[in-house]
Amino acid sequence: MKHFLLTMCGVFAGLLLFLVGIPILLIAIAAGASGPEPTPARTVVELDLREVITDQDSANPFASFGQPSLSVLKIVTTLRRAETDDHVRGLLVRLPETGIQPAMADEIADSLRRFRKTGKPVIVFSQGVYPAGATPSTYMLAAAGGQVWMQPGASLQATGLVSEDIFLKRLFDRYGVRADFEQRKEFKNAVNGYLNADYTDAHREATRSMLESIYSSALNRAAADRRQSPAQLKAALESGPLMADEALRLNLIDRVDYLDAARKQLADRAGQDAQFRDFRAYARSARDLTPPGRPAIAIVTAEGGIVTGGGGGDNPFAAQDVIYSDVLEQTLRDAVEDKDVKAIVLRVSSPGGSDTASEQVRRAVEAAKAAGKPVVVSMGPYAASGGYWISSNASAIVAQPTTLTGSIGVFGGKIALGEALARVGVDLRQIGVGSDYASAFSVGSGLTEAQRAAFGRWMDQIYARFIARVAEGRRLPVERVEALARGRVWTGAQARELGLIDQVGGFYDAVDRARALSGVNADMELKWMATEVTPLEAFETLFGMSGASIRTLAAAAWVLGDPRAEAVLNEMAWSRIPAGAGAVRTPALQP
Repeated sequence: MKHFLLTMCGVFAGLLLFLVGIPILLIAIAAGASGPEPTPARTVVELDLREVITDQDSANPFASFGQPSLSVLKIVTTLRRAETDDHVRGLLVRLPETGIQPAMADEIADSLRRFRKTGKPVIVFSQGVYPAGATPSTYMLAAAGGQVWMQPGASLQATGLVSEDIFLKRLFDRYGVRADFEQRKEFKNAVNGYLNADYTDAHREATRSMLESIYSSALNRAAADRRQSPAQLKAALESGPLMADEALRLNLIDRVDYLDAARKQLADRAGQDAQFRDFRAYARSARDLTPPGRPAIAIVTAEGGIVTGGGGGDNPFAAQDVIYSDVLEQTLRDAVEDKDVKAIVLRVSSPGGSDTASEQVRRAVEAAKAAGKPVVVSMGPYAASGGYWISSNASAIVAQPTTLTGSIGVFGGKIALGEALARVGVDLRQIGVGSDYASAFSVGSGLTEAQRAAFGRWMDQIYARFIARVAEGRRLPVERVEALARGRVWTGAQARELGLIDQVGGFYDAVDRARALSGVNADMELKWMATEVTPLEAFETLFGMSGASIRTLAAAAWVLGDPRAEAVLNEMAWSRIPAGAGAVRTPALQP
């Protein structure tokens, strides 16, 4: 009976996918086949930053269903083209009401400053900036646009920067849960919330230093754009929360008015019959039509956690991007084999992941350099831990002042649930053969002393290898890297002073660096090498998932937004990660 029900569920899911999925597929294919609408002669582009923003475009054509997103790279490359587009007569930016990741704000702000130099008007319109993890960076982005307008009655609350962490130690102790982790070293704080009830001294020191660096960077940049001293701007912002009228009196904004007034001013500046165009629509019409065959800089993108494998069989509707080591290695090899490519820019936005996957990618970077093609890493919001591992051997590293990088360290372990389950009548038992270490990562009990010693030796070896790779890539003494490492996260500005990166800047700064290292004096096109999945390939991947009826049902439910399906497929994904696998990863600063 159970088999019959599962079979019927599979049949139902297949019909559902046919009736719902195939029309979506056909629409996606038709949209890709139809050409973009031409840009009107007098256009004002509208960029809405209230949407979900990623660092890079997803390679998955269905990832943004139900939750559309923009990427930082799409924004900065499209604005660069708009600078010289005679049809574009102005820019309207809608500011998010909550925080935007600091390095993202830096990158977009740089593009706005450059766009303003063309003389084309820019208005940044805000309906309020409210407390969140990175609101000073959000205000800095607004100041970069020149004219900052705020809706009457809205509030400016960019009074500081806070990172908040949850500590579970007392809860674990109360219910018999045991967290068993090894960290290398004291600043590798990703699992501190499981092990402690408060910040350790190292955790507190590193977090405060990071926040101060990000805050001072935002204040200094915003002060320069507002033509105030950093101290004056800091005092004004910290006097908040401020209503729009108060912010105007303190010269933090330029006008209190409504959106339609901002639109009218831009339309009047643009000229008769001016039209507003959504940023995505303009981006489609502003594609780079550079003819092939010219010397090129390959752009290779990498965003997400770093794992081994090629990604085949994963759910095509998953929203989270992952860096698959096989795919990224092959993409780098493709760039090397392309005779037109003279240099490579590798865009990295990753909090880390598998040490072996990271080493695989690092070696591919090394191979590209050995083939005579310099590799410049452009760091996004995060390039920490494994993200720094894959970057460390590049010809040069460019990062924003607020990019989170470094975190040269490793952690691993488990959470033991045996005692907690026993309290509610659930008993875990095990039978095993082989050495005592075979049961090290069972969930019933904590590590024995012998298991901990063996596991610690493994962690030491991964950490030592990480240190050695950084020392080799950055041409620093091992002792110097060890002093800078210990799992500590640095901002890009701090990393530049410490020699962990070469230059503070954004994507186009990395492109310029790659051009210089290539030795090619002629103009060079940008050749995007990121592996993208077509809608048809995504559906092939979906139907190729093992054939089990429950997976088909889960995928169908995902299309309909059933959260239970997400839990099922996430469990399938995590089940492929070996228990206790070493991880080189750092937590993200939440916006």
